[in-house]
Amino acid sequence: MKPRIQVLIADDRPRARDGLRALLSCWSTVEVVCEASNGQEATQFVEESRPDVVLMDMHMPKLDGIAATRLIKSRWPHVKVVALSMGYQYRDNALAAGADSFLLKGCPSEQLLEAISDQDKE
Repeated sequence: MKPRIQVLIADDRPRARDGLRALLSCWSTVEVVCEASNGQEATQFVEESRPDVVLMDMHMPKLDGIAATRLIKSRWPHVKVVALSMGYQYRDNALAAGADSFLLKGCPSEQLLEAISDQDKE
């Protein structure tokens, strides 16, 4: 049996974090290990818990998702970052910062699971 994929959810909106946590709890292959309400917390939690995947909102206070992604990928390149946003305006910057993939919030759940599960794809 493969170990569960450990996920950190980084989003400044509690309702968004709650929704992602509820969705991810439906998948036996995924475990939410921590949640962050801004990019600064996200980088701190990556350092402390070393998740496999970070679901990173692009627009957050203190340290936005672009800067947090750049920092995480420079320090922990093995940690996969899935950038999430309500619109495509962040896509190019997120990918340039090192995000492994970019998804629109509200995308089909299968697409999210594929982005989380596909550890080898960049």
